[in-house]
Amino acid sequence: MDEQRFEFIKNNVINSQRQRSGIGTLQEKTVHAILKDYYAPDKDMQEIPINGYVADIFTGSEIIEIQTANFNKMREKLDSFLPEYPVTIVYPIPHIKWLSWIDEQTGECSPLRKSPVKGSIYRAFYELYKIKFYLPNKNLRLCFPLLDIEEYRLLNGWSRDKKKGSCRYDRIPVSMVDEIRFDRIEDYMQLIPYELEEPFTAADFAKAVKIRKEEAGRVLHILNYLNIIEKCGSKGRAYAYKVIE
Repeated sequence: MDEQRFEFIKNNVINSQRQRSGIGTLQEKTVHAILKDYYAPDKDMQEIPINGYVADIFTGSEIIEIQTANFNKMREKLDSFLPEYPVTIVYPIPHIKWLSWIDEQTGECSPLRKSPVKGSIYRAFYELYKIKFYLPNKNLRLCFPLLDIEEYRLLNGWSRDKKKGSCRYDRIPVSMVDEIRFDRIEDYMQLIPYELEEPFTAADFAKAVKIRKEEAGRVLHILNYLNIIEKCGSKGRAYAYKVIE
């Protein structure tokens, strides 16, 4: 992780978009544009046609895809790319988020307010579940930049205050605070806290890493599928797990 280079690229992209047509109005959203330049400073490596698809980045030996959501859309690309090239999926995770609401009629933005929810690597598993069957592939690598961001949403939702069901307008990175990589199956071990006693349940895991039980169940499902952990009976009415040695 290079914080200074990220800051330089972030400022260049934001200033360029503001000069042209304003943040969020381009087809390519700000987070995607910044990360593409960060992981491929050479523009000649960007938007490269390969096997009937367009790779975000092709270094000549590796493909890098910046994916901000909807991993189910990655399946056809992975089917095409993985037999021939190492593929790294870059999935940004909001770490600390400040939220502002935009009035569509006046264009006025509300003051930024800090969200009480702090993001972590575990939230990525909602998307990873969609490509579960590709995760054991030795050519697939994952990269998770943790970003502090400003998120701007339109006041166009269905609720009385127009916030529920609203559309996200854009996300503007403030800084990159960490970068977590899974380059091999063994790297998933970093998700299991050292102090977590075995055997453990989804509730035990959720408490240890401070996420909801539903999210914990999703993480453990993937770790079990990848043979990082295995079921070893039950605790009460819940499945119990242990790390495979």
